[in-house]
Amino acid sequence: MQTTTQSPSRWALVTGASAGIGAEFCRQLAEDGFNVVLTARRQQRLEQLAAELRQTHAIDTHVITADLAQPDAVQAIVADLRANNITIHTLINNAGYGASGHLTQSEWPLHQDFMQVMVIAVIELCYALLPAMQSAGAGSIINVASLAGLVPAPASHTLYSPSKAFLIKMSEALALENEDKGIKVQALCPGFTYSEFHDVVGVREQVSQMPKYMWMTADEVVSESLHELTRSKPRTVLVTGKVNRFIARLTNWLPQRMAINIVRKRGKQFRKEK
Repeated sequence: MQTTTQSPSRWALVTGASAGIGAEFCRQLAEDGFNVVLTARRQQRLEQLAAELRQTHAIDTHVITADLAQPDAVQAIVADLRANNITIHTLINNAGYGASGHLTQSEWPLHQDFMQVMVIAVIELCYALLPAMQSAGAGSIINVASLAGLVPAPASHTLYSPSKAFLIKMSEALALENEDKGIKVQALCPGFTYSEFHDVVGVREQVSQMPKYMWMTADEVVSESLHELTRSKPRTVLVTGKVNRFIARLTNWLPQRMAINIVRKRGKQFRKEK
C-alpha cells in the first residue's frame, strides 16, 4: 500500500474504528507507521484491534470508548487526547449508520441521534482538531461520505443521503479554506462496500441481490482513499471504483427527472421500508 510518508510519532484518529472501513483505515494507517487512536462504542472490539495493530506494526495505540450520539462525546474525546498529550495529524471521520423507514415512521430522538453522529460530531471534531494541524502546517482530514450523497436520494433512510451530501460540501469548503496551510481534506464517497453496515440496517437480503461488480472491499476503498492523498493536488471528492465513478458521472449527465425516476424504480432493491 502506498500512502504519505509519515513519522512514527504522528497520530491518526479514526471514528467508527471497530469494524468495516474504520477498522481497515486503522490497519492501513498503522502499516504506514502512524500511531492510532481508535474510537467507537464497542470497547472489546477496539481493544482487540488495538492489540493487533501494536503486535503487527510496532506502533502505539490509544482506545477511547465513545458514543458520538451523545452531545458531550466529542468534548470527552478531545479532553482525553489532551490528557494523554496526543496531537492528531490525520482525522478519519468514519462513524456512521443508517436509519430505516420514512421520516415520520420513527420517533424524533432516533433522527436527532442520527444527525448528531453523522453531521454534528463530524463538524465538532474538525473544529476541535484543525487548529493544531494549521499550526503545524500539515495534516489530513478524511470525511467518509458516500456515493449516496452525489445521486438523487431514494425513499426511506430519509436523512442518510442528505447527511452524506452535507459532508461532501463541507469537505469542499474546508479544502479551500486550508489549501494554503498544508492540510489535505477529502470527502470519501464509496458505493456498496462489504461490511456490517447492511446487516445493522437490516437490508442484507436486499443488497445481496446486487451484482458483484457493484461491490468493493473495505481494503480497496481505504487503499484508494489513502493513495489519493499522496498526490500533490488530490481530489477533494473521491468516488472509489470505476463503476461508482460512472454512476456519479451518469447522474450529472442525465436530466434530473430521469435520474429521480431511475432511483425511484431501483431504490427498493437495497432499501427496507417499514
